[in-house]
Amino acid sequence: MTEAVPSYLSPTGQEVVFLLLGAVAVGSALLVVTTRQLVHAALWLVVCFGALAGCYLVLTAEFVAWVQVLIYVGAIVVLLLFGIMLTRAPIGRSADLDSGNRVVSAVVALATAAILVTVVIDGFRTAYTPLDPGAGAAKELGASIFATWVLPFEALSVLLLAALIGAIVLSRTDIPGGSPPTGPAPPTGPAPPTGPVTGRADPPVRGDPAPPDRPSDQTSGGH
Repeated sequence: MTEAVPSYLSPTGQEVVFLLLGAVAVGSALLVVTTRQLVHAALWLVVCFGALAGCYLVLTAEFVAWVQVLIYVGAIVVLLLFGIMLTRAPIGRSADLDSGNRVVSAVVALATAAILVTVVIDGFRTAYTPLDPGAGAAKELGASIFATWVLPFEALSVLLLAALIGAIVLSRTDIPGGSPPTGPAPPTGPAPPTGPVTGRADPPVRGDPAPPDRPSDQTSGGH
């Protein structure tokens, strides 16, 4: 459903909130890639995902907004924080986080943003869809995914399964060609005797030289 395009000089309240949330998302995303502290980057990522969830709420996509909060904020960021803690990554400022490619990455990001904005404006310049409540509920999205977009949905499922199998294979060390163990190397010398500790000497092992006679045996042989 398309209607006449409203004037940009008189934005509605929903448009103003959407623009503010978009500015918060873009600013926090820039802080994610420019900060030198991993924990701060993860926290700014939470802000970015929260702003995106707010944008989905403004667009009446309530189900997508809650999925954004539950999966990305509640799972991905928490997993990132646990990875930082378990790997004992540096918590403070670290100069190693800067790869020295800021100029190239900034040029690529600006070029990509310019292409996306140009395509969206050129394709939807004269289209305007009113925001009707309830259009982004789970019922409508489920019917659309499993009717119109079922093939891309199943292809994405296979892609995620392949990524999961690849991660399992790369993390295992008992597969030939996997990562070598990082523990201390086992000793290469002869193993110490494991017999019980008694007052007598352990019996000789086949292939080893016989132990010397005890002094008591030599004395008894002389008599």
